[in-house]
Amino acid sequence: MLDTVRDAQSGRGEQPGDAAAPHGALAGVRVVDLTQFEAGTSCTETMAWLGADVIKVEPPGKGEQGRSSSTDAAGADSHYFLLLNANKRSVTCNLKHEQGRALLRELIATADVFIENFAPGVIERLGFPYEEVARLNPRIVYCQIKGFAPDGPYAKFLAFDPIAQAAGGGLSITGEADGRPLKPGLNVGDTGTGLHAAIGIIAALYQRQATGRGQRIEVTMQDAVINFGRIAYATQAMYGSPAPRAGNQSIIAGTSPSEVYPCKGGGKNDYCYVYTTRAGNRHWESLLKVIGREDLLGDPRFDSPKARQRNYRDVDAVLSEWTKHHDKMWVMQTLGDAGVPASAIFDTQELSDDPHLRARGTFVTVQHPVRGAFVMPGFPIKMSDSPVTVEAAPLLGAHNEAVYGGLLGRSAEELQALRNDEAI
Repeated sequence: MLDTVRDAQSGRGEQPGDAAAPHGALAGVRVVDLTQFEAGTSCTETMAWLGADVIKVEPPGKGEQGRSSSTDAAGADSHYFLLLNANKRSVTCNLKHEQGRALLRELIATADVFIENFAPGVIERLGFPYEEVARLNPRIVYCQIKGFAPDGPYAKFLAFDPIAQAAGGGLSITGEADGRPLKPGLNVGDTGTGLHAAIGIIAALYQRQATGRGQRIEVTMQDAVINFGRIAYATQAMYGSPAPRAGNQSIIAGTSPSEVYPCKGGGKNDYCYVYTTRAGNRHWESLLKVIGREDLLGDPRFDSPKARQRNYRDVDAVLSEWTKHHDKMWVMQTLGDAGVPASAIFDTQELSDDPHLRARGTFVTVQHPVRGAFVMPGFPIKMSDSPVTVEAAPLLGAHNEAVYGGLLGRSAEELQALRNDEAI
C-alpha cells in the first residue's frame, strides 16, 4: 500500500505514545488532517486509533475551532476537542501565508490521505482543491466532508449535526406520533458521516494497491443521515406515504411491547426498554411467564404481533404494572435471562462508570498534560492483531519539531524563522 521505506527515511522512528502505533492495522498510512469540529475529526480519530499517523494541521495561536469554542476553562482545550482528537499529532501552519502553504505542500507529498471539512469553497480559496493536491501527489486519497452535495441546490449551505439530521430525515421520524419533530440525542449527522468517510478512505487505500492511484472521496452529511434511515424507507414503500414518527414503537411492521417502562426509583432514567419480536409469539409468551400473567396466553388482543400492535396501550398497562415494582437493572436481568429482549435505560454516567465497560476498553482514562486524567470512550472495534491504545489529544503545535524537523528536515533555526514570520 505504501512506500515501505518512507518512514525510515523520515528519521521519525517509533516514539512512546506515537500516533502511528507499530502494530496498528493502518500503520504506515499518513493522513494530512485539515478537519474541524466533529464530522471530519471523528473520521481522522478513527484512522488514528487504527494506527495511521494523523497529522492535524491547525492555525497558529488558536488551533481548530473545537479547541476553544466549548471549553469551560480559559487556556485549556475543551472536553469536546479531547474526545475527537485522540492519538493524533498536531502542527501549526498558517495557510494564508505562502511559507505555510509551502509546508503543507511538502506534507502532502509524503501523505496517503488528505481530508478536510471546511465550509464550502474554503479549501479551494486556500489553494488546495482536489486537482492541485492530486497533482502534488497522484497516489493521495483526497476526502471532503460537506453538509450538502457540491452540485446540488444547497451546495453553499452550512451544516452542523442537527441541520444534517433535519435534512436527512432523522427529525421527521423522531418523536411522538402527534408531536413535533425531535432531534435524536446521538450525533449521527456528525460522527456518522465521519465513519462513512473512514470507510470510503480505507476502501480507496485498498483499491490503490491495484491501481497505484489515489482518488477523491466525497461524503455529505445529508447523504449519511439518509443511509442511517434505510428502514424508514421500507415503511414508506409498504404504506405509500412518508415514514411516520412512532415514539418508541417500531417504525416498521410494528409489535408490542416496544416501549420504555417505568421502574422502581422514579428517576429520570429509571426505565427499562422491552421489545418482543414481530416474527412470532415466543418472546411474548416468555414475558407473560416471567411477570406471572400466563392468564393472558391466547387472549385475542395479544395473540399475534399485529394484534399486540393494535392494542399496545393495553400491553403497556400490563407490563408497567409489573416493572414499577422493580428496579431497572433487576428487570433487565430477569427478562434477559428469560430470553426476552430488554435493556435498562443507562445514562452516560452509569455507562462511563461501568466496571466491565472500563475493563473492556469501551471507556478509557487518558492522561492529558493540562486536564490530567480524563475518561473518554475508547475505540469500539476489537481486532485480534491490532490492539488500540488510546492517547490524549495533542496540545496545539505539540509536534511541530517532530514533523517539520524530523519528517520535512527543517533545522531548529529554520523552524524559529518560520515562527518569527508567523508561518507556523
